[in-house]
Amino acid sequence: MARYSIGIDLGTTHCAVSYFPLDHERGRGTEQTMLGIPQVTSPGTVEERTLLPSFLYLANAQEFPAGSLALPWDPQRSGTVLGEFARTHGSKVPMRLVASAKSWLCHAGVDRMGPILPWQAPADVQRISPLEASAQYLGHVRAAWNQRFPEAALAEQEVVLTVPASFDATARDLTLKAAQQAGLPQVVLLEEPQAALYAWTEAMGENFRKHVRPGAVILVVDVGGGTSDFSLIAVTDQGGEVQLTRVAVGDHILLGGDNMDLALAHTVNQRLVAAGKKLDAWQFNALTFACRQAKEQLFNHPELPSAPIVLPGRGSSLIGGTIKTELLRDELARVLTDGFFPATPVTELPQTARRTGLAQMSLPYAQDAGITRHLAAFLTRQARALASTPDAPVSVAGQSFVHPTAILFNGGVFKATALKDRVLNVLNGWLAAEGGQPVRELEGAEYDLAVARGAAYYGWVRQGHGLRIRGGTARAYYVGVESSMPAIPGMEPPLKALCVAPFGMEEGTQADVPPQEFGLVVGEPTRFRFFASSVRRDDRVGTLLDEVLGNDEFEEIAPIETNLPATEAAAGQLVPVNLQATVTELGTLELRCLEHGGAGNWKLELNVRMKE
Repeated sequence: MARYSIGIDLGTTHCAVSYFPLDHERGRGTEQTMLGIPQVTSPGTVEERTLLPSFLYLANAQEFPAGSLALPWDPQRSGTVLGEFARTHGSKVPMRLVASAKSWLCHAGVDRMGPILPWQAPADVQRISPLEASAQYLGHVRAAWNQRFPEAALAEQEVVLTVPASFDATARDLTLKAAQQAGLPQVVLLEEPQAALYAWTEAMGENFRKHVRPGAVILVVDVGGGTSDFSLIAVTDQGGEVQLTRVAVGDHILLGGDNMDLALAHTVNQRLVAAGKKLDAWQFNALTFACRQAKEQLFNHPELPSAPIVLPGRGSSLIGGTIKTELLRDELARVLTDGFFPATPVTELPQTARRTGLAQMSLPYAQDAGITRHLAAFLTRQARALASTPDAPVSVAGQSFVHPTAILFNGGVFKATALKDRVLNVLNGWLAAEGGQPVRELEGAEYDLAVARGAAYYGWVRQGHGLRIRGGTARAYYVGVESSMPAIPGMEPPLKALCVAPFGMEEGTQADVPPQEFGLVVGEPTRFRFFASSVRRDDRVGTLLDEVLGNDEFEEIAPIETNLPATEAAAGQLVPVNLQATVTELGTLELRCLEHGGAGNWKLELNVRMKE
């Protein structure tokens, strides 16, 4: 029987683990603890740190002395190192460093289960998959926990693993696969913005009701190392009780602290080039890492006009070749505050740069660095969606964008007060322009730890305690249906989209698709295409839509390729079926195909869990 509720933040730039006993009467933060995670910090040295950097270094066989990478639970370890030393040493040898595995895990344009990382590494470097990298981070966490609590194995506890609210079904499913590969067969998924809000409510206790009352609209802005994530949560009254309902999530935006470090590195490099100092690729990577440290120093010490940067030289005289420069405070303000959080009107939406015919394959980074413009797009788009929903929990009458009444910041980027203040100023400017009231910040968040703490608290809430955030699926889901039409040379039959799970469909519910003429291909390899929409709130089960391809209201998610069993007589034939959809308690969409007038029963499964 589980003794602990454990929250794991599997982040783009770091992992964190929080826990407290499930038998605690109130589940308040005084009993909650962060797990110290042992990790190599230098060859032969292991230290416990609250954060495990999400970096994996694939060492050369002769690179380090035998035993220098040993861990308490793996004294013979060699070849790979995770955490702090992987990050610091890997910045000097980037072709062997696996970074941003979480971002690669949600990139539909690559083989996420194939050995592709480090991306574009030389042929002599053995690569691993984004799935394997994620599994190794979780395996490290499992080993650290089991060493600390040998009598309460992690696999036997209530484990809550967080994912971005914007993760698609395939990325969530791969996250579960990574957990299983790491020896954690039963985990619950939770959206990161919801975890941050759970952490805040847990820290506030019953006092949280003084800060958010029915009618409030909470905007969660989560900007971490790799992504920007937005969510809207409505506070309503249900029979005299306060209820929290997640009403919207944003798109997956690869834009965060990593982009900011890179932008600073380019800015400093321009000064070096102007001074006649040209960096090679190896030194530029070191500069990016140094800019991250200088950025944090300037944000932590606002009285400093600049922060020093020292880069190693190349060649035989390393000391003599050392390059010294600095990051200036005005550069920090210009590049980060104005560049990533520009003061723009709410009508100014993200720009898409013109592309050339060929582009280098890499992560699908956001083309517009303006996070405030992405926020404007999110609030504007959701206002249009809510306006067409009669029973929406948020009123948008007379508004061009959703007017939040409270804001919760999350993510390490907002440890910089200047960046948080800029978002508040921009948002309040939008609200004032439409006669709205200023938004109120929900203070007290621990930006690096809130997600893990909130996840652990949620595990306690699942036992029937506390206040639970509701909302069901954060998207509507559709299956592609091939249209029936006469054969025309060079033209494929149009693809329609059939709604099988409407927006907000709760776990544990079932819906029968109204009878229609559908034929199921059995007995041969086939492919089922699925689509999702975060803005179509009025579609019901059975709604059949034309022109889904090329429509920006829909996002195509990874298909299911399968060979459904069939009798010999039916192989390769279209079997007439009725459809039935269920969202299980585990957060899986089950699409059942029931043979019309026969005993055939086929099932397709898609992981759509967004709430837990």
